Amino acid sequence: MRYKVFLTAVLALAVLTACGGAKEPAVEPEKGAAILLEVTSTAFEEGSTIPAEYTCDGPNLSPPLSWSAPPAGTQSQALICDDPDAPAGTWVHWVLYDLPPEATELPEGLPPDEELAAGGTQGANDSKKVGYGGPCPPKGSDHRYFFKLYALDTELNLSPGATKKELLEAMEGHILAQGQLMGRYQR
Repeated sequence: MRYKVFLTAVLALAVLTACGGAKEPAVEPEKGAAILLEVTSTAFEEGSTIPAEYTCDGPNLSPPLSWSAPPAGTQSQALICDDPDAPAGTWVHWVLYDLPPEATELPEGLPPDEELAAGGTQGANDSKKVGYGGPCPPKGSDHRYFFKLYALDTELNLSPGATKKELLEAMEGHILAQGQLMGRYQR
């Protein structure tokens, strides 16, 4: 039975890696669970263009996101949005953590507050700002933006403004399930 669970976890990780996600070692499904969360948006579909209103070419609103119910035992959830196609290496656009375990959506246009009214804490993006910073690639290049969601077996209690690196380190050993949505943007 353990061998079957291990193979399922390896297969799930291979699918995520082939789609451009799960590059950090800290994001492997743990505790023998290879549960995938389905992440969607009413603003764009998997692999399609992110509308301008969610980018620096528009009002730069965070997109609405929703996801399947996290597994039993989930104590909090986290979200990372990044662009692995940035010229200087992966660029982090959004870091969110300690989302309530019962949450299954984020509304459009979350304010850049450190603490969210509905629960959750926002970290720092690579523009050194708290909250969402939408796609803004150099002209002419098509970039991929991965919205990666994690169900965790603990609350992280990180201070507001934590970085992606700090979040990944805190999540290590606590991931019950994960999923992602990828959108594209070109200027």
